[in-house]
Amino acid sequence: MKFQNKVVLITGASSGIGAAAAKLFTQEGASVVIVGRNQEKLAKVETECAALGNRPLVIRADVVNDEEAKKIIKTTIDKYGKLDVLVNNAGIARYGFVVDGSVMKSFDEVMNVNLRAAVHITSLASPHLVKTKGNVVNISSVLGSCVKGKAHVAYCVSKAALDQFTRAAAVELAAHGVRVNCISPGPVNTDIQLNSGLETNWERAIAATALNRMSEPEEVAELIVFVASDSAKGITGSNYVTDNGLMLT
Repeated sequence: MKFQNKVVLITGASSGIGAAAAKLFTQEGASVVIVGRNQEKLAKVETECAALGNRPLVIRADVVNDEEAKKIIKTTIDKYGKLDVLVNNAGIARYGFVVDGSVMKSFDEVMNVNLRAAVHITSLASPHLVKTKGNVVNISSVLGSCVKGKAHVAYCVSKAALDQFTRAAAVELAAHGVRVNCISPGPVNTDIQLNSGLETNWERAIAATALNRMSEPEEVAELIVFVASDSAKGITGSNYVTDNGLMLT
């Protein structure tokens, strides 16, 4: 198993990509820390992981809250004494338009979750990742590189900034033997839209892809595990796109 004796921390792990990654890392022998806000969903993921390997450490926390972010790292280190992999997966989507000013209703909230929290938790985790020569995987989106829709301003900007943070952090942490990469999915069958209070039109999203399909969370999880593994030991500052050809269209 690739991650035997490794500690993996995943934010936004109560559902979707984060939950799928937690289960796959568990199958690969890791001690997994799952972070989220929904206790019921976290408990479900905990049970599913426990059936596959080590029971995960569950931390109910809001990554935007600075004190709770510190608690996430402290609790992980108190429990396991180290950290090998950080997966910054927590994210939200909100609609808003520039022309009518509605973008400002959501901009700060989206940036705080999708960008600031990832920067903060990476900063808190980095001293521990330096000790283990570990790595960071940030979950971005193809909407950081293209725009598909008029109301995605805050989300697109947050993901573009996360891509650039990934590259900048990779430059800084490379001297310490720590890799930093990101993954940019296209349409994925998760509940991010539902969790964000937005309507979902998966048929339109699928039709916009070259392969005429959308991914399942497990597909993205497989890529996360690869990028975090020693099989990718020469890769840092990279952005892996898995979008079924969305950007081709």
